[in-house]
Amino acid sequence: MDGWLAADDPVWEEGDTRPVGTGVHVAGRLSSAGHGRFFFSGRYDGTVVTECRRCLCDVRSAVGSELQLIFAESSSDEAEEDDVVPLPAGEREVDLAPVVREEWLMAVPGFALCREDCRGLCPSCGSDRNTGNCSCSPSSDPRWEGLRNLRVSES
Repeated sequence: MDGWLAADDPVWEEGDTRPVGTGVHVAGRLSSAGHGRFFFSGRYDGTVVTECRRCLCDVRSAVGSELQLIFAESSSDEAEEDDVVPLPAGEREVDLAPVVREEWLMAVPGFALCREDCRGLCPSCGSDRNTGNCSCSPSSDPRWEGLRNLRVSES
């Protein structure tokens, strides 16, 4: 089996971090694992664009992982287990889209950085400190004043 889960597929919900480009590529093998049971072994890969957590510029990241899935008819006792995907009894097709969506959303990086040494935005004026320094003077957060006074008194 080799296919794509498109970024505009109806499986995606509002607020989901969707893949860019052609979507998520899914490849693998689905095989019978007994009466009413199926085993899928494969891989999914795609690209996502998120914001850098420091400077808010777009960050392109590769997302992908191996998949090992067990599908069982919902009428069987196995379908109640956490690692088994339930199938309606008598189903003739296995829909991988909901499972791939779930795996994708768990794998998308929650806090991306455009680069490891990203300097972020100036908290005063909002300028990107990666492109140069601004004229703002360094500000201090008054919530840290107690610790500063403690450090000064110990000296």
